[in-house]
Amino acid sequence: MKNIRNIAIIAHVDHGKTTLVDAMLKQSGIFRKNQAVQERVMDNNDIEKERGITILSKNTAIKYKDIKINIIDTPGHADFGGEVERVLKMSDGVLLLVDAFEGVMPQTKFVIKKAIDLGLPALVVLNKIDRDKARPEEVIDEILDLFIKLDADESYLDAPIIYASGKDGWASLDLGEKKEDLKDLLDTIIEYIPEPKGDENKPLEVLISTTDYSEYLGRIGIGKVEQGEIKVGQKAYIKNYNDLEKLIQTKITTIYEFEGLDRKEVQSAKAGSIVAISGVEGIHIGDTITENEETPSIEFVKISEPTLSMRFLVNDSPFAGKEGEYVTSRHLRSRLFKEKETDVSLRVEDTESTDAFKVSGRGELHLSVLIENMRREGYEFQVSKPEVLFKRIDGKLYEPMEIVTIDVEEQYVGTIINKLGTRKAEMTSMENLSADYNRLIFKMPARGLIGYRQEFIYDTKGTGIINTEFDSFEEYKGDIPRRQYGSIIAFETGKATGYALDSAWKRGNIFIEPGDEVYEGMIIGENPKGLDIEVNVAKKKQKTNIRSSASDDAPNLPPSKKLSLEEMLEFIEEDELVEITPKNIRLRKKILNTQLRYKSHKN
Repeated sequence: MKNIRNIAIIAHVDHGKTTLVDAMLKQSGIFRKNQAVQERVMDNNDIEKERGITILSKNTAIKYKDIKINIIDTPGHADFGGEVERVLKMSDGVLLLVDAFEGVMPQTKFVIKKAIDLGLPALVVLNKIDRDKARPEEVIDEILDLFIKLDADESYLDAPIIYASGKDGWASLDLGEKKEDLKDLLDTIIEYIPEPKGDENKPLEVLISTTDYSEYLGRIGIGKVEQGEIKVGQKAYIKNYNDLEKLIQTKITTIYEFEGLDRKEVQSAKAGSIVAISGVEGIHIGDTITENEETPSIEFVKISEPTLSMRFLVNDSPFAGKEGEYVTSRHLRSRLFKEKETDVSLRVEDTESTDAFKVSGRGELHLSVLIENMRREGYEFQVSKPEVLFKRIDGKLYEPMEIVTIDVEEQYVGTIINKLGTRKAEMTSMENLSADYNRLIFKMPARGLIGYRQEFIYDTKGTGIINTEFDSFEEYKGDIPRRQYGSIIAFETGKATGYALDSAWKRGNIFIEPGDEVYEGMIIGENPKGLDIEVNVAKKKQKTNIRSSASDDAPNLPPSKKLSLEEMLEFIEEDELVEITPKNIRLRKKILNTQLRYKSHKN
């Protein structure tokens, strides 16, 4: 165990964790000198590459001075905090990464608090030290203030501080000295992060912190050998995390250890090792693998509760079944419950309808990534408007509150304060980050954020940064105004024509192009006057034998407004749905028929 170090790299989103891991892998010599290596090599999921964020925790390992350093790259976005909470149980210390300009952010507080609760020593890395407007001295003060606020013991206040540039691949213990490599960082990890604890002579205990699936190997459990030794061919027991009385007898068929980006098959692994075990069907996150029935299961971390839910429904639009491979409620239910097994932050429940399922997560991004993954896998379904999860305590209604941190140019401060004020937000602090940048911190209901992010981008001309963090449940704060825009709704089924859209776009922003297929009840635009209106966008121009130089001109249509999946989820109201297919994402009314919709409003 003296030759092993297990560390988790934790930080706020976009502070450079995955880029730093890239540099550590490159300098450890696992790649050939002439090998082409992509950026953020650990982000191997398509959505991670497209969005530039880490969604799933990843394991890798490097060798340095004959010591194996197991590295866990974790997500930085608050919506994927459950990924961080569970993998911290595999590590013996954390590498706390903080941007030298942005400083301490909401997710920084969240993840370091979890590490302090587990008693994991922290090594502080000030990343992007070469960034324009970097303010290292102030950020160090912020980090120390955070440790004090979280009641961390003195060892955290004395933690080594390393100044680094993950992008350029160097780290230094001296603020004024730029080095050539990451030697200072790797040396400090070996010196400061303790070797794993655990007795290899005691009965086997492996805590499963994450799971994977292979078409060839089946279910794979990944975790740390807490004590004892695990061997191929060994008989073992799986102790279920949720049902302690449940025991599954199994046999260890294959054991892997991590080496660079690969998994290397081994015959055995001792206490302190992080391993991937295949051939153990029925294993779940939080389970303990033991070698006898008497060995107690290891306590797993309590994962934070979800705060947002939406309904996943079978697609019943006129275009249902035309584009998707998996369209039935059986397909939908099976896929959602499969996701629940690997995502500990997700909740999936059956509803009174066999065609609808209630799915709860940590935020809009958490749920939208699940939707996008399912869409790419060939699933076709519909989702409802996201809703916050309320609690009733002593007869009173309580709702989730968020801490909202906004970095914005000074010219937009007034607009932000005004907009969030109408959404029941209370400002708790305001400070200057630089001559022209301010940081505003608010406390507000989570439901006030639904539909606000897109508005925020418009209000700050795309220059503002908004981050949120769940705080607590507080008494219901009262009604919040709904969206300002109404929906422009297609009146009949057909193919949209340029002639019809020429008059429709004068009513508001249009989401579709000429030639797009539409159906009655489909939402094809937004009306700034706040009222829902029906238009016929499939209307064709009447043919006549009289020529007119003006009337024969092709309509000069403005570009359509293309909404992303998150923007659509923010746009819809309670009587609307988002239709998800592998080829298209559409907005629609729950009641498609115009006459029936009018009658329902009257009732």
